Amino acid sequence: MTLFHARGLAFAGLTLSTFLTLGCEAPPVVATSDRQQQTRSARIEGGVVVQGPARGNAVVFLYDAARPPPPQGTGRPEAFALIPQEELFGSELDTNTTGPFTAPFTFPLVRPGKYLLRGFIDADTCRTGAQPCHGPDFIPWYNVTAEPNVGDVGGAAVDLATGTPRVIEVREAEDGTPIPVLGATVSFSTTANVLVDRPAFAMEGAPATIEPNGNTRFFKLRARPIREGAVNLSAPVFLVRFMDENHDGAPDDANADGVPDLWPRIIVRKLADSGTGITDENDLDNDGQLDAEGMDYAHANAPADGQPDLVVLAAGVAPEDTLLQSLYADGQPLMDKVIPVPELTVAVRPLALDARNPSAPAPLQKMPSGRYSVTALQYTGQVWRVPNELSPTLAGALGLPAVEGQGQTLQVP
Repeated sequence: MTLFHARGLAFAGLTLSTFLTLGCEAPPVVATSDRQQQTRSARIEGGVVVQGPARGNAVVFLYDAARPPPPQGTGRPEAFALIPQEELFGSELDTNTTGPFTAPFTFPLVRPGKYLLRGFIDADTCRTGAQPCHGPDFIPWYNVTAEPNVGDVGGAAVDLATGTPRVIEVREAEDGTPIPVLGATVSFSTTANVLVDRPAFAMEGAPATIEPNGNTRFFKLRARPIREGAVNLSAPVFLVRFMDENHDGAPDDANADGVPDLWPRIIVRKLADSGTGITDENDLDNDGQLDAEGMDYAHANAPADGQPDLVVLAAGVAPEDTLLQSLYADGQPLMDKVIPVPELTVAVRPLALDARNPSAPAPLQKMPSGRYSVTALQYTGQVWRVPNELSPTLAGALGLPAVEGQGQTLQVP
């Protein structure tokens, strides 16, 4: 089993510490004010259980329970563990037996708190005879290779009584010593097969600029197959269905425009002012959380509050009539119906919001100028964003293929 601590959806590089001992006597060890040295930690250990014919490496992610991953939230893993398929399946690696198969995992150095465990089997589809096939393709260092695709199998630690995600708590003893959590189980089965590739896309007909006080701009996101180098996305697709975030059994209409909200969720977020980079503004360390200090903008009804803002533009799917009508039967919304489509029309309004509080985004006085990324988030939790590491201006230095359309941005003058 291989373990990594991670920061960001595309995990940042590892930090290695080397300790050198000089002289003949061991140096004295004293407490310091360094928080890292003062931190006491425990571990979470357990096992994965795989039921089904899929073969591949098992990847287990550790999330802060307060920051769940998409689609429930926007959290990014605190760490991940990788269990090689040879260790997991052993002598049954090249058979189609369904197990169950088990293997242990451990997350060391876990601080007290509440956590979620999610994961997937990074399927080696060549072993099943699928065509076209690919081997395990999870590469954690890049957004474009760090998520499951078609053929993979999802998994999680769940409460067996309720079927809901299990919250795993690392508690402290009376003396403040963290208490290890043992026996955590992450289960994988064919009921969680990943049926489609991530929604890789390029923008077509996108405006050169989104003008303040201008009109709503419409353009298309078109699925963009990518099967080059380390990226295997043969058949990306958008999965359209009604949103029901309040679970009332009816389509949401969060902006009260009379048009029901649809998955995929479209997010247009301001990028840091760094030329051609892909780092989000106010998240310069790419850990998925707003930085302690950063750009702060005046709200429509209040001055700047001294807190870094998460700036997004108002955006969403603008469905054609035929697509919207296909989600109804006899005038009633089909809440469970999912329609795969190769392209989407999206709308971007000339309205900037501070989405620090995602349940109540606050309008800003004006649209901050700069570059903006576009993200499509499926109800499955799968995500694609442009620009990304396949941008022709970035890919070469990263050892990735340069792909046309993956460096696009929207611009506010």
